[in-house]
Amino acid sequence: MTTTPAAPLPLPLLVLGRGRDLHSERGVECPGDLPAPSDPGLVERARAAKAALGDKVFVLGHHYQRDEVIEFADVTGDSFKLAKEAAARPDAPWIVFCGVHFMAESADILTSNEQTVILPDLAAGCSMADMAAIAQVEDCWDELVEAGVADAVVPVTYMNSSAAIKAFTGRHGGTVCTSSNARTALTWALSERGGLEGDGKVLFLPDQHLGRNTWARDLGGSLDDCVVWDPHRRMGGLTVEQLRDARMILWRGHCSVHGRFTTEAVDAARATIPGVRVIVHPECRHEVVELADEVGSTEKIIQTIAAAPDGTAWAVGTELNLVQRLGQMFPAQRVTFLEKNVCYCSTMNRIDLPHLVWALESLVDGRVVNPVRVDEQVAADARVALDQMLALPGETSKD
Repeated sequence: MTTTPAAPLPLPLLVLGRGRDLHSERGVECPGDLPAPSDPGLVERARAAKAALGDKVFVLGHHYQRDEVIEFADVTGDSFKLAKEAAARPDAPWIVFCGVHFMAESADILTSNEQTVILPDLAAGCSMADMAAIAQVEDCWDELVEAGVADAVVPVTYMNSSAAIKAFTGRHGGTVCTSSNARTALTWALSERGGLEGDGKVLFLPDQHLGRNTWARDLGGSLDDCVVWDPHRRMGGLTVEQLRDARMILWRGHCSVHGRFTTEAVDAARATIPGVRVIVHPECRHEVVELADEVGSTEKIIQTIAAAPDGTAWAVGTELNLVQRLGQMFPAQRVTFLEKNVCYCSTMNRIDLPHLVWALESLVDGRVVNPVRVDEQVAADARVALDQMLALPGETSKD
């Protein structure tokens, strides 16, 4: 029996750059307009350049990339999966990473010295990663020492952080985590200081929401055990007593895309889409996560929708490029974007077809543009934290 795919049920949308929502976490307009579709001629140039390079080039495409870029990716996925895929291709001297800067850094750390990681646009950064500068984190640690609590603290940094922050974490006996294995990473970190029922603490960088959600939702901890460290204030804006009482010291950082999703959007989806199931990323705010039916990493969101019965209605709280692609991948599902305010990841969208073509054609001409190279000592320290993550128990440590 053939099932006719249900039409998507979009919520009212504010197109990027055409309006603002002052109730969002950042309270700012989405920066700029979505670029116009690329010149169709670029598609043929990309195909020709990639064919000319053959196995010498390996193109990675993050899930949040636009379709015109994903078309030329040899593999798609989340940031750490892509970095591992690059390391598994030692015969490819050039790795073109269609993602953002911290992802290219991780790929450079994990690949061999004979490989070069290329970021088509070096301006493709990450606002969350940029919210934790290494000088700020070093100052934070010095103040934790001053407060007399540093010996009880294990740092855990999210993959969405700079190589310098990963290196800091490695030097201080901590680990990296992904959105898939944050629970495992926090459990390990606390076990290093007496376990879940002890007095040990985690300094969680740089996304406060993933840290809070993992502690409260996955580990059953109290929100009262969480404090937020403001890097722009002395002692993070906290008292010594607050630091001594806290179990989770959350860096004041967030994802400017996932931070936009609201409880009002969840309520609107339930009111307008019969039988809808809400699925969100754990970078969303705690009150949004609490209202969702499902919470998970980008990979889990894809897997969950793929496994659902035909006709299931989904309101998805993650980056819009992926949500639109999910609707195309699973036409028998009813996939819609959770928010009325559309904001693509503006930095991820800097990687477009013109930049990709430029990077590929430059390689054909014998020129390497925009190489991403991490300092050797920074890479060595960061690798300590990454290796600790890979040593964590459970399959999710490999996600």
